[in-house]
Amino acid sequence: MAARPDAASALRLARRTFLAGDRVDMKTLAAALDVDRTTLFRWVGNRDELLGNVLWSVGAPTFRTALEAMKSSGALGVAEVMGRFVQALIDSSSLRAFLHREPERGLRLLTTRAGVVQREMVAAVEQLLKQEQDRGNLTHPLALHDLAYLIVRIAESFVYTDLITGEQPDASKAETAIAALLGATTDTASKH
Repeated sequence: MAARPDAASALRLARRTFLAGDRVDMKTLAAALDVDRTTLFRWVGNRDELLGNVLWSVGAPTFRTALEAMKSSGALGVAEVMGRFVQALIDSSSLRAFLHREPERGLRLLTTRAGVVQREMVAAVEQLLKQEQDRGNLTHPLALHDLAYLIVRIAESFVYTDLITGEQPDASKAETAIAALLGATTDTASKH
């Protein structure tokens, strides 16, 4: 006997749909789970809430992978992690498909308080900064939260630049800008 659908299975199905490059549609999702839309909304919130959680469910492990690959420390390590993360987002066909299909919604959910992504991303970067500060590898005059916010905004600028300015996304520019913000010179920025 198959397990009864619940909020977790709805999120898993929405995530699979997103990763396949398909549109996450509440009506289709409810039908696939064999529940009514009211039940689905009660479990996952509205479509924007669901999409925000799907986006972060993909973004969080992507950030962890970039963090685990960190070879440098301090300012260069933070810049390296962010450069790897930005490149992974640029290379994500499912994210690109979503942003191509729904650019305004995507930018709103990814870069504002309308979704969970920015809040969680700032918290993750703040934790990385604290780790490097606690290890004695990083000092900066800004509060860590404010610095994390700036780093995330810089990363966003180079991930979504095609939607913002029409230019090509570029992870190396994000890495160089973040290294500079943190006081590292661009000629010493890590190359990976």
